[in-house]
Amino acid sequence: MFAAAVSGFKLTIGLIMAIGAQNAFVLRQGLRREHVLLCVLFCAASDAILIAAGIVGLSAANAAFPWLGDALRWGGVAFLTVYALRALWSAWRGQQALTPASGAAPSSAWRVIAILAAITWLNPHVYLDTVVLIGSVASQFPGRELAFGIGAACGSLIFFLSLGFGARLLGPIFARPAAWRVLDLAVAGIMGAIAFDLAMA
Repeated sequence: MFAAAVSGFKLTIGLIMAIGAQNAFVLRQGLRREHVLLCVLFCAASDAILIAAGIVGLSAANAAFPWLGDALRWGGVAFLTVYALRALWSAWRGQQALTPASGAAPSSAWRVIAILAAITWLNPHVYLDTVVLIGSVASQFPGRELAFGIGAACGSLIFFLSLGFGARLLGPIFARPAAWRVLDLAVAGIMGAIAFDLAMA
């Protein structure tokens, strides 16, 4: 059970570590110290819902289609390998730097959540990462899917807590492209290790 939970935790951290629209928005809110806890809880809850949907839905599909597990496993290996190579390419180029959006931050909590909801739920990559990929990897832990899902959801919560409340420390660091190289190399390493473990399962 513990090994499954740790695997779920590592996979989620690896998937959401790369800064996208959602993470950049949370980081910006953290830099401005505005509605940070609300943003963190919304992102973590959204991930937990999508992770649960992926695990439950794919478990039922596996029972109906026994061949689906192997198909998803090798699909996951291919996706994770491409993900790792893209992170390596990004580290090689080393041109990224985070500049929080200028201008007044939204003053209303409802407006902040509305923007974050659109960024989160209208992003097709969110569904690919949580529902499809995490759900397919969870299917490789028969009888331990719940532990895997809990570990994955905890990874999301810890990441967003660290991102939102550590933003004051992270902001100056990620203004430099060199920091992004280190981050991308870490993402590539995690994704590559998970792909290897999945292929050897």
